[in-house]
Amino acid sequence: MEDAYVLQLLKPKFKDFHLSFCGYAECEPLHSYGPASRPNYILHYVMKGKGIYQVGENKYHLSEGQAFLIEPESLTFYQADKEEPWAYLWVGFGGTEASRFVRDLGLNGRQLTCECEYGDELKEIVFEMLRHTQSTAENLYYLQGKLYQFFSVLARGIEIKEYADNTKESMHVQEAIDYIKNSYSQGITVADIAEYLALNRSYLYTIFMNSLGISPKDFLTEFRISRGKEQLVLTEQSIEDIAVSCGYRNSLAFGKVFKQKIGMTPSVYRNSNRKKARTRLISAQNELEEYQKHKKIYVKDIEKNKESNR
Repeated sequence: MEDAYVLQLLKPKFKDFHLSFCGYAECEPLHSYGPASRPNYILHYVMKGKGIYQVGENKYHLSEGQAFLIEPESLTFYQADKEEPWAYLWVGFGGTEASRFVRDLGLNGRQLTCECEYGDELKEIVFEMLRHTQSTAENLYYLQGKLYQFFSVLARGIEIKEYADNTKESMHVQEAIDYIKNSYSQGITVADIAEYLALNRSYLYTIFMNSLGISPKDFLTEFRISRGKEQLVLTEQSIEDIAVSCGYRNSLAFGKVFKQKIGMTPSVYRNSNRKKARTRLISAQNELEEYQKHKKIYVKDIEKNKESNR
């Protein structure tokens, strides 16, 4: 689990570059997300602790001061460390010019990680975003400015390094992942994946376990449920429509698997997460006010010491 503060914007005002969501979370040991594919770019910045980020067979070990990029429709998995679970902030964004702005930072599909020493500034920007939750014209313009400020801080302090393990990619696993990503909504099975790749099912199972530590069946299920969770929270679609879009026959089949994996029904998950989001936003606002108050006291103390030393 994670203790998270989240802001989500369902209707972006700006088409070329816009904020989709942002947040801050402190994770419990081994808390994970995915395997999942997201429709937006997402930049995570690690404030403290450690964790792993995996894209295909590339695995990155990251810690405080480092960031990782999730590209749209890229199948990813990330997990907090068992001994030192991470806390991170994130900014999700999109738009016709988003890929160009990402490249300006030096990030792309081959370079998904970086370092930046200005973590406190990035956290303050995200917490300011979390305070402006109403979809008014004033707030949307304000959030747009904060998004540019977030990129400005990153551009000032970013340092590109490579953190991926030197593991050899498996063509079969990558092809299977691409097939799942493109066809999961069509009700495919593991047999369909094996047939598409012209592989024996037992061999497909073996290479998935060796490469990703998860069976093809569980991988497909986790992917479908992750997409369902996103749609439950981010959209107003009916549960029946979400079930079909995730590759299930109907809402009953979807609900059964969802409850097995998440521990609650889709409707309870939808209602619970929206209530939690409101509560967390209030907590985030209070935390930011405390942070700014202590920061002002700290600045005053520095100025007082300067005066006394003159």
